[in-house]
Amino acid sequence: MSNPAPIEWTRCILHADMDAFYAAVEQREDPSLQGKPVLVGGRPEGRGVVAACSYEARRFGIHSAMPMRTAVSRCPNAVIVHPRFDLYRRVSGEVMEIFTGATHLVQPLSLDEAYLDVSEAATDQDPKEIAVSIKAQVRQQLSLAVSVGVATSKSVAKIASDYDKPDGLVVVPPGTERDFLAPMPVRRLPGIGPKAEERLTERSVNTIGDLAKSDPSILHALFGKRGPELRLLAQGRDTRPVEVERVAKSVSAENTFSTDLNDPEALTDELRLLCQRVASRLQRSDLSGRTVTLKLRLADFTTLTRSSTSIVPIGEYDDLTTGALELLRHEIQPGRSFRLLGVGVSNFPEARQLPLL
Repeated sequence: MSNPAPIEWTRCILHADMDAFYAAVEQREDPSLQGKPVLVGGRPEGRGVVAACSYEARRFGIHSAMPMRTAVSRCPNAVIVHPRFDLYRRVSGEVMEIFTGATHLVQPLSLDEAYLDVSEAATDQDPKEIAVSIKAQVRQQLSLAVSVGVATSKSVAKIASDYDKPDGLVVVPPGTERDFLAPMPVRRLPGIGPKAEERLTERSVNTIGDLAKSDPSILHALFGKRGPELRLLAQGRDTRPVEVERVAKSVSAENTFSTDLNDPEALTDELRLLCQRVASRLQRSDLSGRTVTLKLRLADFTTLTRSSTSIVPIGEYDDLTTGALELLRHEIQPGRSFRLLGVGVSNFPEARQLPLL
């Protein structure tokens, strides 16, 4: 019997996502933490939040952005470690070096994940072999695990990388995208949050397959122009390129909370994490800007933006955090709850290039 013809990949995208990155780095640095439930974040008595947690901790239902007090109540034996962002940035740089060894088309999304376009290499090499090589290098050189999704598009690759965590590798061959996505809960699709999920389930759209077959006009009525776009993603159709560089106008990061936050210390911890992400990008690209902008969305979906401009450009974590916290303090008021928090830096002295996140 003849061997089947090899699969032709005219486009091949990898989504590489480090497993429990902050916690895994801490376990690597301190072998006594291996196999234990590790929580990276603030102290419970200070109303801190979980920035990251090991998979041993996740078995107790703990997740990032959870109040540390709640996490400890679920797992009293958990080990709490204070975040060391300088260390995570350094290790992230080593991870990205491995990624760029496979292709120059790398789009970092954060310290611990990135898209890679390996279409050119996939013409001569099986994409699974490329992913296996990346995983092996991360394991051998850094003693860490990375999950990789391989697909023809960014959205499907991202879902695939999360499908078999930790240390997973899932390949979605060309032409099988829709079948792969169909049985999954609609929430697994990038861009579908709790509110969107609620609107869809009210109309019996429970799976990605249901969404793929939905009436575009109904989706447009529910979500505007984003509705038909979500339908295309549900069908596995996503032509967005892996973008490496563009002229920087601003650098920002934001987080939508699973539950609304009103505790000042929890909000402060969340803002510090966002500032760390922004500062990391600024430093990697040798950028600094004069304007710090805070974005807030209240529980009633009212969106606020507050900005301050300094004479001296800001590019370091401490300076950015100081400015952002000052803006936040004026917005924390009795009775206010927040569902989204974001921070950004803009007003760069001159046009620069930076990785597109």
